[in-house]
Amino acid sequence: MDRLYTPWRREYVTSLDTPSGCILCRIQQQGDEEAGILAREAHWFVVLNKYPYTTGHLMVVTRRHAGSLDELTLDEQRAYPALLRRAEAALRAAYNPQGMNIGLNLGRSAGAGVHGHVHWHMLPRWGGDTNFVTVVGDTRVLPETLPETYRRLQPLFAQGSAP
Repeated sequence: MDRLYTPWRREYVTSLDTPSGCILCRIQQQGDEEAGILAREAHWFVVLNKYPYTTGHLMVVTRRHAGSLDELTLDEQRAYPALLRRAEAALRAAYNPQGMNIGLNLGRSAGAGVHGHVHWHMLPRWGGDTNFVTVVGDTRVLPETLPETYRRLQPLFAQGSAP
């Protein structure tokens, strides 16, 4: 059997058993670059996914604990569509993807790795962007690091509205 070593995944695997409160609340207390936060608004923030499926994988996250759409206030409900559009525009400008996955997982059984904060995943996609390594090696192959992704996307969000 061949082995593909991925030492950078150790942090992820060992963090799964760390019950130290809400990771999305902790992220909001960090500096933007340190946490990968691209935008902060009154009710939502945009952050890079620390364990991305593709380059540019980001999340639009409610700032307060709300684990379902029913728990969102009217102001939160009104605010997120514009931020989703802004994030999509930034991803399109930065990466020129051929498609986009936008998904919402509510509850652990639905695939929500972090529950308690409604959050949309946004992933730019290209034809052929997945390969055998993901299927066989349970490993993602990404062409740029998270700090590079942050440097590419952050100026687009800093403009106040993405192109």
